[in-house]
Amino acid sequence: MSPVAGHVLGVDSGGSGIRVALRAVPGSGPDLTWASSVPAAVGEQGIDARGVLGQVLPAARSLLARAGAQRCEAACVGAAGMATLGTGLRAVLPSALREALGVRRLALATDAVTAYAGALGQRPGAVVAAGTGLIAVGTDLTAEGGWRRADGWGHLLGDCGSGAWIGRAGLEAAMRAYDGRAGGSRALLERLRAVFGPPPELPAALYPRADRPAVLASFAPEVARCAPADPVAAGILRRAARHIAEAAAAVCPPPPRPGREATPAATSRQAGLADPADEVYEGASHGDLRGTGEAYEVAVTGGLLRMGAPLLTPLHEELQLQLPHVRQVAAAGEPLDGALCVAEALLTGSLLLPADPPMLRVVC
Repeated sequence: MSPVAGHVLGVDSGGSGIRVALRAVPGSGPDLTWASSVPAAVGEQGIDARGVLGQVLPAARSLLARAGAQRCEAACVGAAGMATLGTGLRAVLPSALREALGVRRLALATDAVTAYAGALGQRPGAVVAAGTGLIAVGTDLTAEGGWRRADGWGHLLGDCGSGAWIGRAGLEAAMRAYDGRAGGSRALLERLRAVFGPPPELPAALYPRADRPAVLASFAPEVARCAPADPVAAGILRRAARHIAEAAAAVCPPPPRPGREATPAATSRQAGLADPADEVYEGASHGDLRGTGEAYEVAVTGGLLRMGAPLLTPLHEELQLQLPHVRQVAAAGEPLDGALCVAEALLTGSLLLPADPPMLRVVC
């Protein structure tokens, strides 16, 4: 039987815009990509599906023309808000992508799932996507375990340890210094004045804005710059690191119950694990695969990593403290890479990530 071949499409729709990529399978050449800084609109009915298609379809046709191809065999669309605001996407995308691009296999995923696939591929473990907001997801690749999620509740209810959280904490410390209250930071107060102007004018400038999380997150790098010489700023980043590690610990797959049969051998081989045939789970510790000492992997991805050592050093320490049996790894890729990973797995029939709506829905 001839190997499966064709082109697959990946779409990443987030707060900073929409990105599209085309990959030939099999193929060794670079993926073809397109990007727009215009994000999908969100209204009372959720994500504007027609608006998304208005960007994705012309981009996909252009990429197909560049590749000399006529159709996409499989596609994965990863979108921020897919789980809670994606009703329109789920209703419109399957038929539209099939009719316009010839897509026969389609997966719709949250951006957290595509971030996971981009970071770890189809291996079990946990991923924290940390940028302006923060969400953590984990899976043991079983249908029963599905996806585990922590945080991602927005800057008012959660996103603890995110850029918005760090920025807000830094601004609070600055305002405390302005008032003369305990816990204030003169260094952060100076940075507040440099970035936003007079402190008393900040509330009126900040509160009416629809992009408050992004504005708060814009101050996070100032906290990192002050941290080496300012204990208040350093403490904020230490607390952020603790929150990030807590989210990772909450979603890291638990050890299977003793005596439980292992994941089927074929699934484990494709996931890069040893053949578990005839094994039982005995004496497994948290983060330990099948009680063999082989650790789950955990990765942190997203723009927050650009803050460098002032955050990454305490984060490494907190992950070691809270997840001592888990192996920390660098993220292999980004959410767009994850969307391509899922689309390719659909084409080749090798999808291991659990189809667990609304996190990951295999439509056709």
